[in-house]
Amino acid sequence: MATQHLEHEGARLAYRLGAGVGPMVIWCGGLKSDMLGSKAEFLARRCAAAGQAFLRFDYFGHGESEGEFIDGTLSRWSSDVCAMIDRYGSGGCILVGSSMGGWASLLAAVERPGAVAGLVLINPAPDFTKRIWDGWSEHQREMLVEDGVVYEPSDYDEPYAYSRALIEDGRARSILHAPIAFNGPVEILQGARDDVVLPEHSQPIVDALTSARVGYTLVKGGDHSLSRPDDLERLWSTLSRMNGLVAG
Repeated sequence: MATQHLEHEGARLAYRLGAGVGPMVIWCGGLKSDMLGSKAEFLARRCAAAGQAFLRFDYFGHGESEGEFIDGTLSRWSSDVCAMIDRYGSGGCILVGSSMGGWASLLAAVERPGAVAGLVLINPAPDFTKRIWDGWSEHQREMLVEDGVVYEPSDYDEPYAYSRALIEDGRARSILHAPIAFNGPVEILQGARDDVVLPEHSQPIVDALTSARVGYTLVKGGDHSLSRPDDLERLWSTLSRMNGLVAG
């Protein structure tokens, strides 16, 4: 599956497209992750075997896409999702969003209600920038104002760079304080032992969604990645069930 590029808002976004029947499944990864992660690779293989169309991509400032991570915001990253929907998913798609990708997917679903048929969210992290801000010391908050960025350790090669633009844009794009206007089916997979997005952080999404078809699965022993073999099989069965809900 060759990497292709889509021009969007002055940057080339890298993506890989697997041909097949609809609805198009669009993978929306987490913060600092890329389209070659374990869950994206797993879904690419399963969708190819099942003959289902599958699209995975790198946000602005991520992976093979152009841009600097520090210049990214939720507005930009959710716009990237919308660009992929407009290019390949306007006829009906299922968004699979992990962690930050869950927030970006929810924002895109509200923006493109006629195209997004369903959502599968894995440890979704809407409004995570507020939790970051609330957890910072006064010194860190002063650093953000004075330096425009705060660095924190990450599981990747480089630390997380939380910019003032990201924190301020996150505040403007918060969604849990009001109804989330999406009426399609939604399935949420939440790790019971996720120490990044705690179960009590994802549960309010159920109440905020206007949809009457929301499933919430608490995965015993599951961490933030939810990439164990059983987790991946659960993800595939959940996506297969979503296909049935959308078709019905």
